Amino acid sequence: MAQKYRKLRLILGDQLNIRHSWFEEQDDETLYVIMETLSETGYVRHHIQKVIGFFLAMRAFAVELQEKGRQVQYIRLDDEGNEQSIGGNVKALIRKYGIRQFEYLLPDEYRLDQELKALCRDLDIESRHFDTEHFLTPRDGVESFFKGKKTYLLESFYRQMRKEYNILMEEDGETPLTGQWNYDQDNRKKLPKSQAIPPPLHFERDVSSLVEMLKDKKVETIGTVNPKAFTWPLTRRECLELLHHFVENQLHLFGTYQDAMTERGYLLFHSRLSFAMNLKLLHPLEVVEACVKHWKANQDSIDISQIEGFVRQVIGWREYMRGVYWAKMPDFAEMNFFGHSAKLPDWYWTGETRMNCLRHAIGQSLDKAYAHHIQRLMVTGNFALLLGVNPDELDEWYLGIYMDAIEWVEITNTRGMSQFADGGIVGTKPYVSSANYIHKMGDYCSNCEYDRKAKYGKNACPFNSLYWDFYGRHTNKLSNNPRIGMMYRVWNRMDGEEREKILRQAAEYKEGVEGL
Repeated sequence: MAQKYRKLRLILGDQLNIRHSWFEEQDDETLYVIMETLSETGYVRHHIQKVIGFFLAMRAFAVELQEKGRQVQYIRLDDEGNEQSIGGNVKALIRKYGIRQFEYLLPDEYRLDQELKALCRDLDIESRHFDTEHFLTPRDGVESFFKGKKTYLLESFYRQMRKEYNILMEEDGETPLTGQWNYDQDNRKKLPKSQAIPPPLHFERDVSSLVEMLKDKKVETIGTVNPKAFTWPLTRRECLELLHHFVENQLHLFGTYQDAMTERGYLLFHSRLSFAMNLKLLHPLEVVEACVKHWKANQDSIDISQIEGFVRQVIGWREYMRGVYWAKMPDFAEMNFFGHSAKLPDWYWTGETRMNCLRHAIGQSLDKAYAHHIQRLMVTGNFALLLGVNPDELDEWYLGIYMDAIEWVEITNTRGMSQFADGGIVGTKPYVSSANYIHKMGDYCSNCEYDRKAKYGKNACPFNSLYWDFYGRHTNKLSNNPRIGMMYRVWNRMDGEEREKILRQAAEYKEGVEGL
């Protein structure tokens, strides 16, 4: 007869927080369950590295819990009896072990939040939920902070977070160090050819057996993986090692070059810690505190703009995006301010385009399941917005292709920041550009067959005509936006013939987008 357990506790794949108060309890009548299911691999087509990364991190976490004396039921994707859904497996375990109470940690995705609520309504035993003890603000933190205000503003929220957690503040707790809150203007430098790039820290694992398992279970994935050398950190110890590597080797120039793009390297001075934080293997405060501590000890060699830029991303942007997500879902997932309906080009799934910036950014994403924020915002996202791609299609692409993509952070960045489909909740203007910005921030244009200076004609860069076409077709929605009024003044000063040539070129490129 199976052992009896009184309580079943569910741990999702992005809830690997070993310091959670749950695990301070020693109770042999509590069973923890962690599971791999087709329902989670199949709701969108994920990058193969993402699926492998989640599964291996979950497996390692289960072992760690068992080593701490906790009772753990780990269900592998190919286990006999796997119901292939969270609800199905939970119900099976309740029956098998005579469970009398079900508990779970609040999911970070609306989809799973609804699924678990429905599951609890369907159970005939007591159920409870608990906080994940990871984020610095509650789900409704952003909504509460801006209650009564017409618009949200990241900067206001960010400053409050700095005060609340006393990060980079003077002794009075109200004044930022140096008297300046934000150094964003200093953090927009192109990477000089003479600037050395630190080699990234990679971890190597043989994941051949997992690749074969996914193939056997017919899990559809995108991207590539080297089965003999999987590079991502998957345990808390490895994630702490990566944090230390970032602090010692990349933090000193993170701010300066955080927007830079180059073919010379994929990581530059970025940390690659978002996957570790989003799975909760690392806590955002411990990440920030480690960086601030190192900066304080090295102020002669690390400017405050470097650390401030990083702090802003972690305690400002990351928390803000999660707050917007919970304030605006599920309606946020349906927003399409511009009414865009174009298809995402097929080469977003292959990288086979003659536009060098897109070929490199997409190719890197398929190869490494990673691209930094400017590659996502100002290359892949920028082009899709100029083209008028349906935000649903782009959401699916971003959610699937990136290692750190979980809906709470993906959709707010994609549908909000990148595509302006929310009409201005996240950003105050659409983030679009011509080839000029891409050239200003990187070296892609120097190796491209398209002419970055030409708006139309043979080999004119598609970004240029599509940029003006975008503004032209959305005049009624954007012309009164104070942040982009100058663009309309430039557009309106062009003579009619010039504008017609630009629009003709844009129409030609949109018609033949698969051949670009």
